[in-house]
Amino acid sequence: MRIVFMGTPDFAVASLDILVKNGYNIVGVITAPDKFGGRGMKQLIQSPIKSYAIEHGLKVLQPEKFKNTEFIDELRNLNADLQVVVAFRMLPEVVWSMPPKGTFNLHGSLLPKYRGAAPINWAIMNGEKTTGVTTFFLNHEIDTGNILLKQELTIEDDDTAGSLHDKLMLVGAELVLKTVKGIEENTIVPQLQSGESCPAPKIFHETCKINWNQPVEKIYDFIRGLSPYPGAWTTFNGLQLKIYAADKHVTDKSEKAGEFEIANKKELKIFGENGYVNLKIIQPEGKKRMTVADFLNGLQN
Repeated sequence: MRIVFMGTPDFAVASLDILVKNGYNIVGVITAPDKFGGRGMKQLIQSPIKSYAIEHGLKVLQPEKFKNTEFIDELRNLNADLQVVVAFRMLPEVVWSMPPKGTFNLHGSLLPKYRGAAPINWAIMNGEKTTGVTTFFLNHEIDTGNILLKQELTIEDDDTAGSLHDKLMLVGAELVLKTVKGIEENTIVPQLQSGESCPAPKIFHETCKINWNQPVEKIYDFIRGLSPYPGAWTTFNGLQLKIYAADKHVTDKSEKAGEFEIANKKELKIFGENGYVNLKIIQPEGKKRMTVADFLNGLQN
């Protein structure tokens, strides 16, 4: 079976790697164009998927526009039986409808819950105890196609978006392999999506501002769900602080929500409705990430 793989970030590499290691014929890899980055934005940076593909001698295509006639012809000439999409852009019908066995996508949630750009973040931010990955056939509307397979995963109380991302990346790769085998052997019956839907829209800077007028459990989940990127933030003495790690304490203390308390010259507490979070790792505006103890020590000097 001839497969075209589409993806860009690290999350996609594990899925491509497992297909390569299991001997599947990857006839092409589609990824984002190189972008300028690094110091002074002068260095062309390859996507992680492109780097992997080149290292393993795979053909790479980097279209600027998917409806470009030259790209469509080149994609069609690859004669793929199946296309696999992991962490990539929305595709036009002319692309996803091309292979005879279809195009399926790996999504970082248990669809139909958390459709959208940031399913991992929103699952933690909303205090979910379980999540997972889903493979589904692409269709006209984003994240709504017929489901192929699912795999559930527990969200631990100390998971962050970063740690959950890495767990789902590996579980997802196994599910991609299982899905490809099932399609190849014609043993999967696609199912219509059913059940509760919950959006997972793209996250912007204002989305990340912490509301202290709520229980500390919700504040703690919010911080975890935005760590390490893009980072929950608040202001302290007029300075914007991104918070990457904290722990939660439910108490009967009556401090006002949003109030700060410095303890032992090395602890910074911020109160919610029913207790406080004790900040651990932060990043003051314009500075590098640091421990709260280092931050407070700098304020005193």
